[in-house]
Amino acid sequence: MDIATLLGLVAGAAVVSSLILMGGNFGMFYDIHAVIVIFGGSFAATLIRFPLSAMLHGLPLGAKFAFTLSNLSARDLVDELARIAEIARKSGPVGLEKVEADDPFLAKGVRYVADGYDIEFIRDNLERDRDNFLLHLNEGSKIYRAIGDCAPAFGMIGTLLGMVQMFSNMQDPSKLGPFMAVALLATLYGAVVANLICLPIADKLHTKLVDEDTNRTLIIDGILMIRDSKSPTLVREMLLAYLPEKHRHTEDEGVPA
Repeated sequence: MDIATLLGLVAGAAVVSSLILMGGNFGMFYDIHAVIVIFGGSFAATLIRFPLSAMLHGLPLGAKFAFTLSNLSARDLVDELARIAEIARKSGPVGLEKVEADDPFLAKGVRYVADGYDIEFIRDNLERDRDNFLLHLNEGSKIYRAIGDCAPAFGMIGTLLGMVQMFSNMQDPSKLGPFMAVALLATLYGAVVANLICLPIADKLHTKLVDEDTNRTLIIDGILMIRDSKSPTLVREMLLAYLPEKHRHTEDEGVPA
């Protein structure tokens, strides 16, 4: 689990809840009309922006990857691919049939090599798989960003509606309070939904997309070199180019001067 996402949401909710409880109770900050205008309006506007299939796929995928981390870091993948290359050199492709990989994408590539598929087939399928995954993850990021963009705007719409209703009923003081609540709470809901939930998740998904692109491209290059019977040392040295300079050497290896 990506503990940073969870901690951020919990901390944000704690801050807002503390401020609410310092000056009243949660009942004061609930209004069904404000809920409808923010969540209903934002969802409706986002539906106009994206196909329904993208919404149904992007929302859960985005939520999943906002709270999860990759099974292996880029450095771990380099070490794992070097280990697999060593097995392939000693036992040939058949020896890879018993290799178990934690990363599903890496496991698929190892299976292709073990089954003896030609290098072009492996490259085309893995690249297509990577591109489709990144496309869906990017859709999730865009959907959450779209909701984050819409929520404050619908908060303003809710505020304007509440103000119009309030001024239209100035002769009845009993109605002024509820209409004022709609006006203020709609803005509050829109700001919280956008700045605490949707926009941070969109940014987190963009970061995950960049990491996944690097990791999966690294895996593809490693698998192709293993299929081409490259030595484990060459595989490692070629793949280390994907890592920042300070991460290319372990403490035991040291960093060259």
